[in-house]
Amino acid sequence: MSDPTQSTFRALADPTRRDIIQLLRREAMTIAEVSARFDMTRAAVKKHLTVLSDGGLITVEVRGRERINRLNPQGLAPVLTWLQIFDQFWDDRLSDLKSAIEKDIQ
Repeated sequence: MSDPTQSTFRALADPTRRDIIQLLRREAMTIAEVSARFDMTRAAVKKHLTVLSDGGLITVEVRGRERINRLNPQGLAPVLTWLQIFDQFWDDRLSDLKSAIEKDIQ
């Protein structure tokens, strides 16, 4: 996938991957440390970490035989940019609601 927004949304689509991001928000972890928190094989956790890395949501640092996984907060930028498209929509709707309420009060 070459579209960063698509890759990021794909990474966020799975609840396990969202849980992994929550873990990595607090501290960097090895694959073994992440695996210890889930009832799944190390290989399954590694696949989730690969999708998160492909989506730009984590960075992976190789230290000898270990791979240290860290949250990459900048990886959420494509999602935030996409969501900003809807800011004006909600601003307009809330303004309309405010006007309707004020009109009914008068």
